[in-house]
Amino acid sequence: MALRKIQQKEIKSIVPGPVAGIVSLFVPGLGQVLAGSFQRGFLLLGSLGGSAGLFIWRVHLLAHREINLMAKFLKAFDRRPFFVGLIIACILLLWLWNAWDACRQTKPEKKSGPAIFIIIVVIFFSLGWQISEINPYKMFKELPDAIPPLSRVLWPWEAAVEREKEIIGAGAEILVGCGEGELPPIPEEVPGQPYIMSDPRCGDLSSLDENNQIIRGTTLKLTGRGFAPNTKTQIWWIDSLGNEFRPRQEGQYVEFMTDVKGSFEFDLIMPYRLIPPSAKGPQYQRVEAKQISSIGKLIVGDPLRLTLARMAETIFMGMMASFFGIIFAIPVSFLASRNLMSHSWITMLIYYITRTILNIIRAIEPLIWALIAVVWVGLGPFAGIIALTFHSVAALGKLYSEAIESIDPGPIEAIQATGATRLQTIMYAVVPQMIPPFVSFSIYRWDINVRMSTIIGLVGGGGIGFLLVQYIRLLDYRAAGIAVWFIAITVAILDYVSAEIRQRFV
Repeated sequence: MALRKIQQKEIKSIVPGPVAGIVSLFVPGLGQVLAGSFQRGFLLLGSLGGSAGLFIWRVHLLAHREINLMAKFLKAFDRRPFFVGLIIACILLLWLWNAWDACRQTKPEKKSGPAIFIIIVVIFFSLGWQISEINPYKMFKELPDAIPPLSRVLWPWEAAVEREKEIIGAGAEILVGCGEGELPPIPEEVPGQPYIMSDPRCGDLSSLDENNQIIRGTTLKLTGRGFAPNTKTQIWWIDSLGNEFRPRQEGQYVEFMTDVKGSFEFDLIMPYRLIPPSAKGPQYQRVEAKQISSIGKLIVGDPLRLTLARMAETIFMGMMASFFGIIFAIPVSFLASRNLMSHSWITMLIYYITRTILNIIRAIEPLIWALIAVVWVGLGPFAGIIALTFHSVAALGKLYSEAIESIDPGPIEAIQATGATRLQTIMYAVVPQMIPPFVSFSIYRWDINVRMSTIIGLVGGGGIGFLLVQYIRLLDYRAAGIAVWFIAITVAILDYVSAEIRQRFV
C-alpha cells in the first residue's frame, strides 16, 4: 500500500480536470495521458479508433454501391438498423465517457472504474457479431431442412452393405428449345415393358438470372406405366453430352411411388444444364424413370470398402510422417538448445538461425504445406506425408529443444569434470535424461499427425479426407457419415494406444 501511494504521488496530472476532459473530446485518451494514466489513455485511443474504423468498414460493405458517406450510412441503417444504431450510440457514449473519465483521472482519489471498458466490450462484441454474420434465427429456421442429411451422417450404415442391383426403366427424348429442330418421336410402347412419355416433347432448360437465382424451365408432364407397383421410382436426366444426373426440385432428388398398377403421372421442371458454346444443331436430351431393386446376398458397399482403404492410408501417412519427423527433429533439437549452443558466438548464431527456421516452418499450417507439396509431387498421400513431415520436424524440434534446456545440469558437470568430450557429454549426460520426454512428445506427435491426415486430404493430400470431401460435394451424406465414423473410431483407438505406450515407457 505504501509503495502504491508513493507511485501515485510521483505520477501527477499536468493539467486540471476540465482541460483534460476538453482535450479528450478532440483526441480521445490524450486527457488521460496528461493526467498520468498512460496505459488507460492509449487503450481508449486504440479502442475508439479501432471500433470507429471497423464500423466504417462494415458500413461500406453494407452499402458498397452508394457513393457518398451519408448515403452509405443511411443505406446501412436501412439494412441493419439495430446494429448501426447500437454502434453509433456506443461510440458516442464512449467518446463522452472518455472526456468525463479524463477529468476524473486528474483527481488524487481517482479510481479506475470498469464501466468504460464494458462499453468497449459491447462495441467489439456487436462488431464481431455483425462481421461474423451470426444468425441464430436462420440456424433454428433451417434446422428442419438440415435434420435429414445430418441423420444420414449420424447413422450411415445402410450404405455400408448392399445387394446386387436390378434396374428397370424407360426414357423419352426432349428437344431443348421448341422450334430448334424436329420434335423427337413418341416412344414406342412394347407390351410388358416399362413405358414413359413426356408432354410436351420440347422445352427450355432452367437458367440463372443476373443474381444467380433459378429461372424455372418448362414443366414436363411425365406419364409412365408398366413399372413395378408401389415402388419408389427415380427420375434421371441425360444431357446432350451423355452426362447422367438426378435432377432436384425444392432441394430434393426427384422420386415418387408408382400406384398399384405400376403407373404414374408426374410434373418435372426441366433442370439447369449448360449447353457448350461449341454445340451445333438441335440439342436432344433425355429423361428416364428408373426403379432400382436389390437382389442376391449382402456384399460390402463401395463407401465402406473405400473408407477402410483410405483409413489405412491415413494411419500410415501419420506413421510415416511421424517417423521422418522424429529422425530429422532429434539432431535439429540439439542445435536449437541454448544450453548446448551457448559456448561461442558461432554456436549461438547457429542456435538463432535454427530457432528462426523452426518458427517459420511451424507457423505455416500443414494444410498450406500440403498445397505446396501437391504442386511439388502431385496429388496423393506422398504430398500429405511431406506436409506433415515438415510441420513435425518444426514442432518436435521445438519441444525436444525445450526439454533439453530444462534438463538437470548436475550430470553434465559431473561428466565434464572427468574430461569427457562434448559428444560424450551429450551421449552420457543429456540423452539419458531426454528419453522419457522424447518418447512422450513423439507419441503425442503421432497422434496429431493421424488427426491431421484426415484433414489435409481436403486439399489433395490423400487419405480419408480426400474421400470425405468428394462424398460431401456429391451430397452423399451416408457415405460421408461412414468416413466420419471411422475417423472418430480410429482417433479414439489411437488415443487409447498412445496412452498405454506412454504409461509403459514414460
